[in-house]
Parts: sequence; structure tokens; C-alpha cells
Amino acid sequence: MSTTQLRPAPARPIDPPRLLAVATELAARRDRWPSELRFDPDRRWYTRIPAQDNVDAWLLTWLPGQSTGLHDHGEASGVFVVVEGLVRETNVIQRPGGGVRDVVRTFATGEARPFGGWHVHDVANPGPLPAISLHVYTPALTTMRRYRRYGDALVQVAVQLAGQDW
Repeated sequence: MSTTQLRPAPARPIDPPRLLAVATELAARRDRWPSELRFDPDRRWYTRIPAQDNVDAWLLTWLPGQSTGLHDHGEASGVFVVVEGLVRETNVIQRPGGGVRDVVRTFATGEARPFGGWHVHDVANPGPLPAISLHVYTPALTTMRRYRRYGDALVQVAVQLAGQDW
């Protein structure tokens, strides 16, 4: 006689409007954040914060000039909300006929930026003051791919995995 163990079904991604609402709510709920934020002069500081089962939430602090470097979030869709300061996103778009195009936008306190899976971008603090942002992903963030630009080409240079690389 064999038995089958029932496993819970993986959480399904939530739709973009709901993800934006969750991100905005978490950004406003400082009682769910660590009691002390850190600003590290050598690298961005980040920490995971509690969220729903189907949402992965991260709080990041940025000193002027700090950035993520070019990356994507695999299949996960996301939203970032600027809690304080300025955050600049450079979205790198691969052109169908070859080459890449940059779309650069700066977001201020209270502004949010939703994005879909496979979205390649660099996020940075371009301002003169520290910044805080909250980033949420659905489904949970498991893979990030790193990229470099070589001339007019975007080349994947690394794959980072949750639990190993962050």
C-alpha cells in the first residue's frame, strides 16, 4: 500500500493592480519594518520584510550614487515604491532588429514603478540625500540575472539564486 503526501499548491502570482496595492500598503506600514534601518557606505543595505505568502517584499536603503547594476527578476513581476528620496531607473530594452534602448525615469517619494517579468533595469539613488525604497515581487523572487552592456549589446553575465547569493 502506498500513500501520497499532499503538498500545498504553490502560491499563484497576484495581478498587477493588487501587487501595487500591496506594495503601497507595506511602504506605509513602518511598524512591519526592522526597528533600525542601516545605510552602508560600501553597498546598498536590504532586508526582507514579512508579507503575504505569494509576495516577496524587500526594504532597501540607498546612499547617493549606490545602484543595483543591470539585472532582471526572472519570471517575477514587481513594484518598487520610493519611501523617501529619489530613485532613478534605467530600463534597458532589447530592440527587435538588434541593439538596445534606455528608458530613464526618476521617481520621488510616494511614487511607484510596476514592471513585469524579464524586465532588465538598473536602479540607483541619483540624489544628494539617502533614499529608502520598498520592492515587492510575485511570485517570490528566486532568480536574478545580471547583465552588462558591450557597445550596443546587452549580455547576461551571471545568474543569482535565492538562498545562495542573497
